[in-house]
Amino acid sequence: MLSAIAIVPSAPVLVPELAGTAADEVADVVTAALAAAALLPPRWVVIGTGDADHVLHPDAVGTFAGFGVDVPVRLSPHADRTTAFPVCALLAGWLRGQTRPEATAQVRVYRNDHDADTALAHGRRLRAEIDRQPDPTGVLVVADGANTLTPAAPGGYHPSDADAQLALDDALANGDVAALAALPQQILGRVAFQVLAGLAEPGPHSVEEFYRGAPYGVGYFAGTWQP
Repeated sequence: MLSAIAIVPSAPVLVPELAGTAADEVADVVTAALAAAALLPPRWVVIGTGDADHVLHPDAVGTFAGFGVDVPVRLSPHADRTTAFPVCALLAGWLRGQTRPEATAQVRVYRNDHDADTALAHGRRLRAEIDRQPDPTGVLVVADGANTLTPAAPGGYHPSDADAQLALDDALANGDVAALAALPQQILGRVAFQVLAGLAEPGPHSVEEFYRGAPYGVGYFAGTWQP
């Protein structure tokens, strides 16, 4: 049974050991992401994107070592199987440890070049699967917007992408699944947000926005949807 949805950025800079001098600039989004994740029940399904479709189970352990600091993360309290994690799984594991250390998380990674119809279909199937489970289940969406929003942005500066970011932020803040289904390619987490759209159809009962902004030129949103 789907009980809550949290939306957070897919940004290693949220982790204090990795943030360095950026810690002050991202403090607000860190607080917002932690608050959103803390509202989930102890059973999580995580939605993110990567190079291929695959599933990471709650026994998995990963590390941020590839980002310069060996910060281990687990998908459950007793996880003991070390494996490579995509960024979405690393952030999910870190948030779990910070906010719900008793929780178990399964990570659904979706290929980042799926078209909208495929992503929506994945979301609908995932919702049906979750609703067959008797225990309350929370969904954590870990994804970014555009990475081209300022001159210092990692994807280069494309001022016109600000419109795409605004459309994403407004869709997430208003629970607009139709707008999510129509997101353009400039949105890095487009597929994850479109899986969310399929999962949440016809739309959430209520929405709470905790944060929107673009530190370092990357669009971040944190908030919750109640199905």
